[in-house]
Amino acid sequence: MKDLKNKLIAEFLGTFWLVFGGCGSAVLAAKFITTDGITPINLGIGLVGVAFAFGLTVLTMAYAIGHISGCHLNPAVSIGLFVGKRFSGAELLPYIVAQVLGAVAGAGVLAVIAGGQADFSLAGGFASNGYGDHSPGKYSMVACLVAEVVLTFFFLLIILGATDKRATQGFAPIAIGLGLTLIHLIGIPVTNLSVNPARSTGPALFVGGWALQQLWLFWLAPILGAALAGVVYPLMAGGRAGEGK
Repeated sequence: MKDLKNKLIAEFLGTFWLVFGGCGSAVLAAKFITTDGITPINLGIGLVGVAFAFGLTVLTMAYAIGHISGCHLNPAVSIGLFVGKRFSGAELLPYIVAQVLGAVAGAGVLAVIAGGQADFSLAGGFASNGYGDHSPGKYSMVACLVAEVVLTFFFLLIILGATDKRATQGFAPIAIGLGLTLIHLIGIPVTNLSVNPARSTGPALFVGGWALQQLWLFWLAPILGAALAGVVYPLMAGGRAGEGK
């Protein structure tokens, strides 16, 4: 029981860091306009910077808490690992609860900080995920659903492969962090990229309205993609020989 408590604390803090760091980079730093006294200058990190911020949150937490909880930070990851027989079903629901609570807490602290700027408004989206009119690139619901399924599938494939017993040891966090960076580079224009139901839930609870109405897609699609990877990877890797460390 004590061991599970430690794991849940690690998952809470790790998911807090993912949302605070990843969504925080989008809300606070993606676009930062200053001036030299005459000309507006954008010193923001842009979409590439946001993509790397999300990747860095997972990379850093993988080294910090990977040995405690496995550093899932994502209900879809936990479900994918469960389907792939890498994770205990008894811990699945507690992990998901801890992850969602961590995401909500991270979004809450971010809202307090962002709200310290006079012209801040949640109407700007607060890094929420969306489709249709709320997709950054105005992509359709079907396009967004397909993108989230495919990108989550490959994210889980990277996780399962990088943590395989036969993989080079010690480098899994780098592969996983860079994998998350890559899928953000692809997916931010489409949905603001989720591949993580907890990450989507945190900001959506503060935005409300459309963000909550569209939240279903960002639970359904990542879980489908992750579960599919949990089935495919063991078949590709050769059953038990592909089990994690």
